[in-house]
Amino acid sequence: MAVAPLSLLLPSRGFFFYFLLHFVMVPCSLGSTNVVDLSYDFYNKSCPHVEQIIHNVVSQKLLEAPVTAAGALRIFFHDCFVEGCDASVLIASSRNNKAERDSEINLSLPGDGFDVFFRAKRAVELQCPGVASCADVMAIATRDLVNLVGGPRWEVQKGRRDGLVSKASRVAGNLPQANQKISQLISLFKSKGLSVLDMVALSGGHTIGFSHCREFMPRIYSYNETFDIDPTMNQDYALSLRGPCPRKNLDPTVVALNDVTTPFIFDNAYFGNLQKGLGLLTTDQMLGVDSLTRPYVNIMARDQQIFFNYFVKAMIKMSKIGVKIGSNGEIRSDCGSFNG
Repeated sequence: MAVAPLSLLLPSRGFFFYFLLHFVMVPCSLGSTNVVDLSYDFYNKSCPHVEQIIHNVVSQKLLEAPVTAAGALRIFFHDCFVEGCDASVLIASSRNNKAERDSEINLSLPGDGFDVFFRAKRAVELQCPGVASCADVMAIATRDLVNLVGGPRWEVQKGRRDGLVSKASRVAGNLPQANQKISQLISLFKSKGLSVLDMVALSGGHTIGFSHCREFMPRIYSYNETFDIDPTMNQDYALSLRGPCPRKNLDPTVVALNDVTTPFIFDNAYFGNLQKGLGLLTTDQMLGVDSLTRPYVNIMARDQQIFFNYFVKAMIKMSKIGVKIGSNGEIRSDCGSFNG
């Protein structure tokens, strides 16, 4: 049985646990849908080369930091699930406002992911000032990064505007937790307009990225009164994680790969891992155990193209959650701060 080699467990450099994972467009209510007003040709006249500009930036960034794709995907997910896909997660806190990115669950969002979005926006501004929103830049950059590491490519509808609100106090309850039950996750995704199938497909984003020790340590130490290790977890795999993640003197920067087989390639190996008890997080492994999600896991483990098809559909739905259009929002000149 394959286990995680210790060489694949390493300290992070400011890029952290990525839960992906995980979507429909809503002007006001995150549960409703509205697919008008976004378009594929939104910038055809105002900034015809916007996608190429972004592609050039993200390609270079990925060469510098291979973990960028996983980081960007996680940040994009966290953005869309709170306030909608409006780049509110990129806003920096100020003296009078604690922004989303400084909420506890977002403190581990990876620096390389933020950097690629800021770089891409700056490059676009140089050629097309005041035209493309940070929200659209995030959607395009994330798509390109997934594709560049082996994943599928899809067309991105554009026309999002950047949000005018970013508050840490609004994050709680809107993002998945590593110890939640499948029923809780299904309820959360449903509240965003996403199905069980969408949830499983988006969780496949864990085929790239990392998780911090604290996210899975309850599985590998004193799991319950009967089992020392979570019985749904491959026991050799669990024991191999104890070295870099000791009970005492734990280094909080240490991370483990979400996918122990092909950690830097976007493929369907994640689902095969779940069938072997090699899911890192509780929520990962439960997808392969729960009767509502296991059939989808098995299908996607068997056929990578089916996984890609479902993932694309789910990403397109996610990218339309709570989008701002028209006069609702702004086009930020700097993604890290509101205009004015």
